[in-house]
Amino acid sequence: MDPTPRTPPQGGVVVGVDGSACARAALAWAGRMAARGGLPLTVVRAWSIPTAPRPDCWEPGYVPPVWEYERAVRAALADDVAAAGLPEGLAVDCRAEHCAPVDALVAASSGADLLVVGARGRGGAHGRLLGSVGSSVLRAAHCPVTVVRSGTAQRPGWAERVRA
Repeated sequence: MDPTPRTPPQGGVVVGVDGSACARAALAWAGRMAARGGLPLTVVRAWSIPTAPRPDCWEPGYVPPVWEYERAVRAALADDVAAAGLPEGLAVDCRAEHCAPVDALVAASSGADLLVVGARGRGGAHGRLLGSVGSSVLRAAHCPVTVVRSGTAQRPGWAERVRA
């Protein structure tokens, strides 16, 4: 499997997801922003075997092939997108990238209008205001970055405050 990210999207909103609560909030927020701007949404999940969901065929003493992990990642990604309540008619491209999250998101940002990430993902540093991926992406992205904290995307009146 090629560890380099695919061709970046041309315009639109890119959002990074990892299955965490912050990533789910970022996905919902990014979907609403993309729909409001008439832009496509690209959902990126970077993964490695340690960060991938366990494949259905996994059992103690058996390490499934990489393509089984990728299938599990794609299924989890599809579940996250389905549960996000994205606006109808929104063009959504889902990408499972077998590489480091920062690499995948920075590569995707080079063709995007906006990159959205959650404030904290699945890392172990609880209590930090911004996770290591978000912090790295803020420094390296090729487009504007929005960091969404859990619990802030659904505040009443948010749409009126962000009207263009």
